[in-house]
Amino acid sequence: MSDFHSLKIATVDALTPNAVALTFEIPDTLKNNFVFTAGQYITLKHEVNGEEVRRAYSISSAPSSGKITVGIKKIPDGTFSVYANESLKAGDEIQVMQPEGRFVFEQDSKAKNITAFAAGSGITPIMSIAQTVLEGHADSTFVLVFGNQSPSETMYLQAIHELQQKYTNRFFAQHIYSRAQEEGALFGRIESSTVNFIVKNKFKETAFDAFYLCGPEEMINTVSDTLKKNGVAEDKILYELFTSSDSEDTLAENLDGKTKIEVTVDDENFSFTMDKKALVLDAVLKENIDAPYSCQGGVCSSCIARVTEGKAEMVKNQILTDSEVAEGLILTCQAHPLTPTLKVDYDDV
Repeated sequence: MSDFHSLKIATVDALTPNAVALTFEIPDTLKNNFVFTAGQYITLKHEVNGEEVRRAYSISSAPSSGKITVGIKKIPDGTFSVYANESLKAGDEIQVMQPEGRFVFEQDSKAKNITAFAAGSGITPIMSIAQTVLEGHADSTFVLVFGNQSPSETMYLQAIHELQQKYTNRFFAQHIYSRAQEEGALFGRIESSTVNFIVKNKFKETAFDAFYLCGPEEMINTVSDTLKKNGVAEDKILYELFTSSDSEDTLAENLDGKTKIEVTVDDENFSFTMDKKALVLDAVLKENIDAPYSCQGGVCSSCIARVTEGKAEMVKNQILTDSEVAEGLILTCQAHPLTPTLKVDYDDV
């Protein structure tokens, strides 16, 4: 189910003093496995300091490039991000899961006007989406609003400049720096006033087809709320969290007893008993079942499964739609069982 493949790192390129881009070699035998849509991510699995670590990273290269590239920003006290920036080199091999994710742009025959709001490493899927939009139609336009501390800490800054030069009248970048005053850039963070400046002032004559938001939860909520106040339909606002606010698991505190659970993974069935206070994914992994997962924080979509019998409730959900939840889909990393028995199918999603 996890579909990991061993890939060799072709290049490690510095993006900033604290971020690198990893590009993987894709052998001919695996090219079909690593076909992706702009905006998707891959999960990397590697042993660091004697422990298996999994992390999801968005693909920054465009599907047309034939490459799989991810940008990794070093996180203070991080495990894999520090290892990737300080230790990985060309020729090293890493286990890589096939691309997945729902934060995507799919080009049709029509020209599109797209705006993206990104902060920090949230730029990674936006780079892939921007290139795909601009390549897809000669009349498509792309507006990027990108927040960082300073130019030196801005991932893919050179690549953004190159897009500006290549698509002079179709790609527009508005940089925002919180710790540097730069000509042409705004000072501060992405706030409601920033959104209003873009949609009501700078590009007030442009009818946008969609808005892509990627970065911290606070930024996404601010931008989304402001867009809605400006009359943007909710279905035109797509987002992907790169960090999520911590929420207290008060649900677990009120759950008592055990649940008999049956799990289906890769057409195999597993049965065991778990405590209702535990999360489904944690219990599944404790049984050494090879269920798919990555972030374990409700940010990616790797651990989605379908409840086919019984009931489970999620602590938080910022990925699944109301209709998908109604159909029985859950993020197993966020779900507690509520009933004496529960059947969960990872294959039926």
